[in-house]
Amino acid sequence: MDLLISIDDTDDIESRGTGEIAELMGEALTQSGLARCGRVTRHQLLVHPDIAYTSHNSSMCFPAEIAADDLALVTSRCQAFLSAESAATSDPGLCVVAVERLAGPAALVDYGRRAKTQVIDKVEAYRLAADLDVHLSEHGGTGIGVIGALAGAGLRLSGADGRFKGKFSIAGDADGVARVHEIRRHGVDDVRTRDGMSLADHERVLVGDECKLVLLGGRAVLLVTPTTGPAVARWAVLERRALRSY
Repeated sequence: MDLLISIDDTDDIESRGTGEIAELMGEALTQSGLARCGRVTRHQLLVHPDIAYTSHNSSMCFPAEIAADDLALVTSRCQAFLSAESAATSDPGLCVVAVERLAGPAALVDYGRRAKTQVIDKVEAYRLAADLDVHLSEHGGTGIGVIGALAGAGLRLSGADGRFKGKFSIAGDADGVARVHEIRRHGVDDVRTRDGMSLADHERVLVGDECKLVLLGGRAVLLVTPTTGPAVARWAVLERRALRSY
């Protein structure tokens, strides 16, 4: 059974971030033998005076593959982990989606997209979760993290929102250039331009000091842009500032 596990509002200014807690939760599930967990994605939600958040108002989500009979146990483990690891002053929320059992995928995706542009309250979040047979629970404080947790699951389900947590370096040649087939060895599914053109394996890319992946078309994608003027390669990795819209 495929799950999406999403959390939000687990931290404060001094504690470890929600992304780190999501990674630790996935590691704990994997080490227990209950799940095989994938990489965490960060989903930017609306920043608005009426919304309480720690720094950027983003939720975190990761996929997990489990045995169908373990759904209740996995959910319980996630609840216990979130309660134990969240900051005392936070307002954590947990969402667990059994993808195959989801009553209305389009409704969940639509909710996630609206959370990027609209203020949404807990009442609406709980109502939708009940309608879609999705687990949604709060684990401290005001519990408003359920709003973003549900949104994070919807945005991950869309396959076209968010940045993968963490960054990595690619050892290019003396000029800092790597070919696409070499880049793919770093867990990259596709190397493409912002307008959707995928680069061929032989193409050369100026990789720079660090790379960060985005979720597009359900894949881990490294975005590139054409270089200008004299350059050692036709393409260069898109700067992190340009990824803020993902």
